[in-house]
Amino acid sequence: MDMSSSSRKVSIPASALQGSLRDYRAPTGPDLVGRTDGFFEWQDLRRRNDVWPYARSTETAPATYCKVRSDSDRSFQGINFASQDYLSLSSHPRIKRAAIEAVERYGVHSAGSAALLGNTANSLDLEAKFSDFLGGREVVLYPTGWSAGFASVQGFVRPEDHVVMDVLAHSCLQEGARAATQNIHHFAHLNTSAVIRRLSRIREKSPDVGILVVTESLFSMHADMPDFAGLRQACDTYGATLLIDCAHDLGAMGPGGLGNLGSAGLLDAADILIGSFSKSFASNGGFVSVKTRAAAEYLKYFSATQTFSNALSPVQAAVVGTALDIIRSDEGEERRQRLMDNILYLRKTVENTGLRALGIPSPIVPVFVGSEALGRLISRRMPDFGGIANLVEYPAVPKAESRFRFQVMADHTRSDVDRVVVALGSALEAARTDLELCVTVDQSPLKLLGTSTSAAA
Repeated sequence: MDMSSSSRKVSIPASALQGSLRDYRAPTGPDLVGRTDGFFEWQDLRRRNDVWPYARSTETAPATYCKVRSDSDRSFQGINFASQDYLSLSSHPRIKRAAIEAVERYGVHSAGSAALLGNTANSLDLEAKFSDFLGGREVVLYPTGWSAGFASVQGFVRPEDHVVMDVLAHSCLQEGARAATQNIHHFAHLNTSAVIRRLSRIREKSPDVGILVVTESLFSMHADMPDFAGLRQACDTYGATLLIDCAHDLGAMGPGGLGNLGSAGLLDAADILIGSFSKSFASNGGFVSVKTRAAAEYLKYFSATQTFSNALSPVQAAVVGTALDIIRSDEGEERRQRLMDNILYLRKTVENTGLRALGIPSPIVPVFVGSEALGRLISRRMPDFGGIANLVEYPAVPKAESRFRFQVMADHTRSDVDRVVVALGSALEAARTDLELCVTVDQSPLKLLGTSTSAAA
């Protein structure tokens, strides 16, 4: 780090530390392309002032220590808590060998949709393996986790039906609902009572329509989970269908890798169970799991992202299948235990500094920051101290509740945890100083613009 930078005046325009993506979500005007200019001007201002924390790329494998290049072409390296490789399988020798063997046998491309010759022996084998893993449920594969989530709603819900959805449900589920129906009802995060009230009102007015209740088994921005049993009972009472997205905990948590639902003994509670292969299974791709073959076959021809997308590649299918073999083995159990040890140690170490780790112990450890301005300045400073973690800010989380989402891996060590927490603390201290010294273009102190400098609630 350039130590002089901690004492010099930091000339970052206030507009680079204010505003959010939501401000540019619905531009207006007749020029569909040209009206995006406002967003780019704001984004590029942040980029030029090194407070745009997105679109970074790895220049080495996404391991516990890696080299990164920012969107503004700044190169740095450090302890990596920003990659979604919870069980540290992405560079596992068996995984790499499976990928190489698949390339040798099939090439790299599925070259067709699953409906039209896109499947391979690898993908059919993966369907069977995942079905066994999930207790005999039917499994439909998708080329991305996002497309699986979208399809799980769009494939079943029709315009007259209703979707009752946790307000923090993932974008793929939200967009799937918008594509399917206008009857979308959001309930306050994790509020089962609100679900019951909504279901009661819908059934009172519309006794014969379909209702889909949508939640997640681990919410990725808050690291919390719903009342599975309560939601299942509510759905049974009002004749609704329960969809649960288990993208972030399946494979990485629970007995045998069956996630929070497995820990609760409620894997069967979900009528529709969906997930992604990009967190614990070392690949892109996703799945939708249902209880009957009829439902699975219907999805294959009536969920657009399956019918009209190229199938999961043979390389992806081979990688996921091998990852699943590891997850279900003694090695998988050992990796989950190491992962949980790291999670608990990180949460304890963070809280010992006076900061707050949100949610429950999981591979996602959100560390609360507060103001967007402070979060952006911390993110700018973290590489100086050898730490890599993702800033999450409004609208992905509530306004003035920005946080760093630390994503933990099995291969992290206690030394890695200690070093990244020190990096966070040092970056926070430097950012607070920066915030005091920052000036707007008219030389007014930024703090007079109402930006909080509190990093703990």
